[in-house]
Amino acid sequence: MRLLLLGANGQVGFELLRALAPLGDVTATTRGGVLPGGGACERADLDAPATLPALLDRAMPRVIVNAAAYTAVDRAEDEPEAAMRANGEAPGVLGRWAARHGALVVHYSTDYVFDGSAARPYREDDPPGPLGAYGRSKWAGEQALRASGADHLILRTAWVYAARGHNFLRTMLRLAGERERLAVVDDQHGAPTSARLIAAATAAALARWLDWDAPRRRAALGTHHLVASGRTTWCDFARAIFAQAAAAGVIARAPRVEAIPTRAYPTQARRPAWSVLDTTRLRETFGLHLPEWRDDLTQVVGELA
Repeated sequence: MRLLLLGANGQVGFELLRALAPLGDVTATTRGGVLPGGGACERADLDAPATLPALLDRAMPRVIVNAAAYTAVDRAEDEPEAAMRANGEAPGVLGRWAARHGALVVHYSTDYVFDGSAARPYREDDPPGPLGAYGRSKWAGEQALRASGADHLILRTAWVYAARGHNFLRTMLRLAGERERLAVVDDQHGAPTSARLIAAATAAALARWLDWDAPRRRAALGTHHLVASGRTTWCDFARAIFAQAAAAGVIARAPRVEAIPTRAYPTQARRPAWSVLDTTRLRETFGLHLPEWRDDLTQVVGELA
């Protein structure tokens, strides 16, 4: 079976390269045509959606896994058109090709499609309310994929981090070597979720979906939430990072972390105050276990030790 992976050099895409390999022949793509390890691969530029069908015609995948996206949340406020091309238009292009060729599209979305005002974990069918250009572009991409008529799995995730790349974990570890005290936001809530967990859960769900009969496959299609279990704040996540990293010898000492409100750390784009997602549908549909976020963090810190 042929699979096409877009965004192989991103946090999730890098982990998917390994996780998807047992499922078939994976054609990896990056925007520059170079893999993280330096090898050559196909080029895929979501900023130019009209170029994607030619790539798809060459690869002829049975499954398209779209881990590529415009992810600069603050910059999207100044570049809404660029965010919309990559996040809003490209998924529709992928979906229309997939609908014509009987392929499945696995696409990643985000907690940013919600406004963060809920009092309980968000379910898949809760109404959207994106607060900024990035969230609006991701919601547009979901809608475009749904309208394409393609078989699809939209996996919404949140607070993604990894042992490599640019993310909250890596930033905290760098700052641990530079500062004795840090101030971190303590009134935004979510479940830190590693790229490793996202890739493993995606591969497990996809393997089961491919093994099912047509009625069961149809019932599993649509939108699912994929995050680690539990919830925390950015402040407590930082404290957990420092505690685990110091215990593992990744950092020499743990800085003191001061809790601050969001208003004390202004950003160009508004962030949802509540990014907690209900994963019941994913877990029950595919029989998946999603570890508690601290256990997930332990696995990633172990990679760095």
